[in-house]
Amino acid sequence: MKAKAIVVRAHGGAEVIEYTEVDVADPGPDEVRIRQHAIGLNYIDVYYRTGLYSSALPHGLGFEGAGVVEAVGSNVRSLKAGDRVAYPQGPLGAYSELRTMPVATVVKLPAKISFEQGAAVMLKGLTVQYLFRQTYRLQGHETILFHAAAGGVGLIACQWARALGVKLIGTVSSPEKAALAKKAGAWQTIDYSKQDFVERVLALTGGKKLPVVYDGVGKTTWEGSLDCIEPRGLMVSFGNASGAVTGVAIGILAQKGSLFLTRPTLATHIVPRARLEASSEELFDLMITGKIKVDIEQRYALADAAQAHRDLEARKTVGSTVLLP
Repeated sequence: MKAKAIVVRAHGGAEVIEYTEVDVADPGPDEVRIRQHAIGLNYIDVYYRTGLYSSALPHGLGFEGAGVVEAVGSNVRSLKAGDRVAYPQGPLGAYSELRTMPVATVVKLPAKISFEQGAAVMLKGLTVQYLFRQTYRLQGHETILFHAAAGGVGLIACQWARALGVKLIGTVSSPEKAALAKKAGAWQTIDYSKQDFVERVLALTGGKKLPVVYDGVGKTTWEGSLDCIEPRGLMVSFGNASGAVTGVAIGILAQKGSLFLTRPTLATHIVPRARLEASSEELFDLMITGKIKVDIEQRYALADAAQAHRDLEARKTVGSTVLLP
């Protein structure tokens, strides 16, 4: 079966993105074929396009999407043809009209959540779910620090923290982003371009350090983050927007107060399948009740994926962006 899709045959700038026709296989025993209605755009897609994250060429792009199941493999019992579905990750190749993929990361999408919302929220929303409900299970009384609070993951984190009753202190890079984070539910914000975030955290808490810090920025915030954590607290390093944390002498964890450190990823928090389904249900329930809102700020035709990447890299996009086949 033929379908239009994005293919990358060489790594580089947005010009390497090719909109072409590809063959889509029938599903194997543990696979499903999905007619895509919306595809999520994420910065990790840029990393794969440029080759920063490696994958054998040629390859597709994109990890998350939403659509309708067209066919299922012989072993599939959890889904059937006609089901509305969404998924947070899988093999590269979400930038496609039609795709066949393992059923392991595909879940039913409630009727009250649109395909666009499903495509835009799965990766970011389930990231917040595992951070807040699995990596460190917030109880509702904590004060926490979350870096890049006005980013795609950060804005969902602000809303989720508010829903839990958690005081989230969010770092941002501008007054405009501070306003976004506060509107989403951040208790306080710190503009790290003008303020020392360690000093501001201690000022906001009356000198009390925090039980957990969530850091998706990486290199530039690493040591400062450690200085915000109470003895035997947890440092959650889940991203590297400013570059990877390297060359760490683990003795620093002792010096800062017998700290715990983890570097989690989504993939290990959505297995077995029952955990993926439970995590998705928690996310969907918060969306259906209005505690988490996902606003689609930009829409691009799949054929215009190259322009979407240019705008993303130029920081012209805000909030969530989807590609439409």
